[in-house]
Amino acid sequence: MKTIAIEEHFWTPMYRQNVSATEFRNFFLSSRSEQVGHDIVKEAMDLGESRLAYMDAAGVDVQVLSFGAPGPQAFGADIAIPMARDANDLLFQTVQAHPDRFAGFAALPTADPAASAKELERAVTRLGFKGTMIHGHTQGEFLDDKKYWEIFECAEALGVPIYLHPTVPHPDVMKTYFKGYEELCRAAWGFAVDTSCHFLRIVFSGVFDAYPKLKFILGHLGEMLPFAMHRLNDHTYPAAARRGLKRTPMEYLKENMVVTTSGNWYEPSLLLTLLTLGADNILFAVDWPYEPNTTAIDFLKKLSISDLDREKIAHLNAERLLRM
Repeated sequence: MKTIAIEEHFWTPMYRQNVSATEFRNFFLSSRSEQVGHDIVKEAMDLGESRLAYMDAAGVDVQVLSFGAPGPQAFGADIAIPMARDANDLLFQTVQAHPDRFAGFAALPTADPAASAKELERAVTRLGFKGTMIHGHTQGEFLDDKKYWEIFECAEALGVPIYLHPTVPHPDVMKTYFKGYEELCRAAWGFAVDTSCHFLRIVFSGVFDAYPKLKFILGHLGEMLPFAMHRLNDHTYPAAARRGLKRTPMEYLKENMVVTTSGNWYEPSLLLTLLTLGADNILFAVDWPYEPNTTAIDFLKKLSISDLDREKIAHLNAERLLRM
């Protein structure tokens, strides 16, 4: 069975120079590395022999690579613009070296929306990338702000999706909910809270009325949205209509959002997502190097789903959505 994994991260030397270490980040990287059985920092920096060896050992045929969080979203334009271009140029070289094994999502310097749209167009039309990954808020600003909408306009015109990836929650949320409990602010809980709220802001702002063909990808089985979308819809569809939205919240979630399996290896959650969104809207992802390829592939192979649904999740949906 062919597998295309679409949330697979890499770092660059510029990333290492600018993303500051903290006591908890160092603890997380060392403890998580011990848990998953490889050095996360080392493997995030590798775009060749070691990455391919881990892919081959597990049976991952293709990785769609993306610049790691917090990416350019953590910086002002002075750093974000050269950081994004540097990451995209390195990613292009990587794909050129192994075109049958790698594809790419563009990094964007969202602190400058015009520069972001220009970089997305370059990445898709000249570098052959399949879309973009944006790591949550831009220094506390969310993408529902209309100054960012030219990025959406560009993505829709190019026919490529936007992968909304988690980052550490908004500073006010960190202060209010997670101060003193940093172990909860990342993948365990805070990532999903921040990303789901961010995406709902985008929905309720009217982005998908303005750009109805635009697709967003959310990882980790949709950052909890499939589990809550009925209750969400039931309690907000009158307010959505009051805002002037053309569809119900649930319709936007089903028509403009797809999700990936990244880092969520619990079959009941996958089956609920399958029942909620359908097999056509779930794509395989690992979340390498924060998750092991072997765990993801074993999970995919053992799922109690039909062979056709397994093939859709494993590669068919990615081939359709990303035009691979």
